[in-house]
Amino acid sequence: MTESLLFLLTALRALVEVAGLSLLGQGIVGLLAGRRREENFVYRIFQAITRPAIRAIRAVLPAAIIDRHVPFVAFFVLLWLWLALAYVKRLLSA
Repeated sequence: MTESLLFLLTALRALVEVAGLSLLGQGIVGLLAGRRREENFVYRIFQAITRPAIRAIRAVLPAAIIDRHVPFVAFFVLLWLWLALAYVKRLLSA
C-alpha cells in the first residue's frame, strides 16, 4: 500500500513540477518576446501545457482578481503544492 502511495505522490509531484516549470518558462519567453509573444511558437507550447493549471486556479479565484494575475497565482499555488507533496513523500518514506 505504501509503495503505491509513494508512486502516486511521485507522479503527482512530477505533474506539478512540469506545470510549474512550464509557467516559469512561459513567463521568461513572454518577457523576451514582448508584445509579439502570442506569435511565438515556444510561448504557445508553454501556453498549451499550462492551460489546465491556469483554468483550475481561475475557477477557484474570486472574479476580483484580473486575468493577467492568474498565472502568477497559479505558479505560487503550484510551488506550495510541490513543496507539500515533497514533505508528505518524505514523511511516508521515512
